Amino acid sequence: MSYYKDIREFISELERQGRLVRVRMRVNKDTELMPLVRLQFRGLPESERRGFLFENLIDSKGRRYNGSCATSLLGSVYNYAIGLRCDPGEIRERWIKALEEPIEPKIVSWGPCKEEVHKGSDLERHGGLLEFPIPISTPGFDAAPFLTAPCWVTKDPETGIRNVGTYRAMIKGPTKTAIQLFVSQHEGIHWSKLRSLGKESMEAAISISPVPAVLMTSVAKIPYGLDEFAVSGGLVGEPIELIKCETVDLEVPATSEIVIEGEITTKYFEPEGPFGEYLGYMGKRTSHPVFKVKCITHRKDPIYYGFISQMPPSESSVIRAQCYEPILYKFLREHCNLPTVLDVAFPQIGQDRVCVVKIKKLNQSQPWQALNGVSAFDPVIGKVVICVDDDINPRDIESVLWAIYTRAMPHLDIRITANKYALLDPSAAPPTAPDEEQRYPSPRGVSAILIDATRKWPYPPVSLPKKEFMERALELWTELNLPKLQLREPWYGYDLGYWPDEWDTDAQLAIRGEYLEVAKRCESRATTAT
Repeated sequence: MSYYKDIREFISELERQGRLVRVRMRVNKDTELMPLVRLQFRGLPESERRGFLFENLIDSKGRRYNGSCATSLLGSVYNYAIGLRCDPGEIRERWIKALEEPIEPKIVSWGPCKEEVHKGSDLERHGGLLEFPIPISTPGFDAAPFLTAPCWVTKDPETGIRNVGTYRAMIKGPTKTAIQLFVSQHEGIHWSKLRSLGKESMEAAISISPVPAVLMTSVAKIPYGLDEFAVSGGLVGEPIELIKCETVDLEVPATSEIVIEGEITTKYFEPEGPFGEYLGYMGKRTSHPVFKVKCITHRKDPIYYGFISQMPPSESSVIRAQCYEPILYKFLREHCNLPTVLDVAFPQIGQDRVCVVKIKKLNQSQPWQALNGVSAFDPVIGKVVICVDDDINPRDIESVLWAIYTRAMPHLDIRITANKYALLDPSAAPPTAPDEEQRYPSPRGVSAILIDATRKWPYPPVSLPKKEFMERALELWTELNLPKLQLREPWYGYDLGYWPDEWDTDAQLAIRGEYLEVAKRCESRATTAT
């Protein structure tokens, strides 16, 4: 089956599978839209989260919009898998194959994103950015509507290789946005190179609502110099169709719903924010470059798409986990020489700051090899990195905490490392501190904690009934027509290396009803207290 040609096909498939809410009632994009969608992330299990499409939108002044707004289309691993036309368990292999076998995009002469072209005086006449129903993400705290799922396209000025990245953009007028740009990010590297060359601006284009694969790669930590459009093609097994922009020397997905072309200033900055950040706190107002719009093209009745982020879990926490996990898994196994790594997880509540590595270690050094590898992979990722044994579910925080407090000794198995970079972390420095101090506090940046929560010697068995008894209990549960279970690991007892044969014999006597024989043996070994 071929990949989705546009986001509309993806929306139709979600609706066919009962994983979309189509809202036809009138909704205020500034005060009602995001709070409504937020409820499912605060009150439903992930399996019940759905995408939303709002078709009748107004703003707080009563203005109506011709287009629609979608969000949370990738808000669960189930929807994410539908976006790749695969089962959830196949996502990791899809990503690994895409990184190993990227497929170069294909340039086409026309695409639906050119159905309407607005530039020059025509741009202002149609309202520019204000033509679209861009919602406020955190009503009551955000300072404006923000683009939250913009796929920014830029090129390295030295190599010409494209980068596609998601960086939020504050709406500042019909032809102006801010862009939250950091020099540690790939687009920031392009920007810094141009700035060092004395250039006053950098050409950029924003694709809004492209095919799902492009949305997925835009937020991923793809190695620098690897075109995200090629990785997107690898994800779906076909080239992504691109079309040349009207006013800048860049290419964008031909079936984008909206394309915004322009230039990012390198010499001029403006305050941007506040905005609700993905770590669960409001971000403060800081200065960033400005994006000046030169041209907007879009489809008839376009679908604007924005990620719902802010307090985790959220759509952004799902998307980050699904791409970060396979990328770190591949990195540790292939580039850090750790084939014993079984899984890498970013629990949704921890976003990209909590990483758990599951390993079947062959020696005591391997957990630290994995922990140090994760910490070195990126200057921001991995504030808390934990290595666990192969019997621990790395996506279950309770299971991970159990491993920490029973398998790690603080003075031996926990280390602090410094010289990390802070992005949006309110614990790095007071909100009144200068921006640079918040991002790299003196004298050695921010820190990360590395925890070896693996067993260092044989342990007694897990204190749960053995598997055969729990399996029988499941049969009884079903016969009694009790509520559906979502079992958490461990859900049955198993041996961890230390369990004398005599004790196993005693346990077998007990389940046969012969426990008094055990009592006699214990009595025969009685001693006198001294």
